[in-house]
Amino acid sequence: MTLWLKVRRVQAVLLPGLAAFTLITAVAHDQYVRMPSLLSAGGNRIFFLQLVPLILTSTLAHSLAQAVPEIEARAQRHIRALDMTLITAIVAAAVLACLAIGTLTGSQEVTMAGRNAIFLTGLMLLGRTVREQAATALPVGWVFAVMFVGYRDFHRPWPWAVTLHPADFLPTFGFCLLVLAGGLILHTRARRV
Repeated sequence: MTLWLKVRRVQAVLLPGLAAFTLITAVAHDQYVRMPSLLSAGGNRIFFLQLVPLILTSTLAHSLAQAVPEIEARAQRHIRALDMTLITAIVAAAVLACLAIGTLTGSQEVTMAGRNAIFLTGLMLLGRTVREQAATALPVGWVFAVMFVGYRDFHRPWPWAVTLHPADFLPTFGFCLLVLAGGLILHTRARRV
C-alpha cells in the first residue's frame, strides 16, 4: 500500500494539486474575464473557475500515468480498485471543498467548479482508456472549446457545453455523474498495455 501511494504520487502531486484547487477556488470564486466569441458578436464571460478543474484532471492523469503494468498485474492487492477509490476520493474532496466555499461565499460559480471537476475527470478517464496521452489534452481541449464556441449568444450556452450550465440545473449534474461513472468503469476494466 505504501509503495502504491508513492508510485501514484499521492503526497507529492495529488494532495498539493487538491490544495491548489481549493485555494484558487476560494480566492478567485467571483473573478471572470471576457473572451471573444467565435459564434456570436458579443464576448463570452468566462469565470476563472472554468479552468480550475484542470488542476485536478492534470494531476490525476499524471498520477495514473505512473503505473507500472508489469508489476501491478502480479500485485496481490487490487490496484484498479485502489485507483478507483483514489480518483473518487479526490473528486469527492474537491466537490466538498467547492460546496463549503460556495456556502461561505454565497457563490454559485464555486459549486459549478465542483460539478465541472466531476465531468472533466470523467472525460479524462474516458480519454485515457482510448489513448493515455489524451488524458490531459481532452479536458483542456473541452474547456477551451467551450470558452470560444460554447455560447449561442451572450448568456445562453449550447446544450453540449455542460460546463457552462447553471449550477442548479440537475440534468447537467446527472450527466456529469454519468460521465464520471462511465470513465471509472472503463478505466477499471481497460486492459493495460
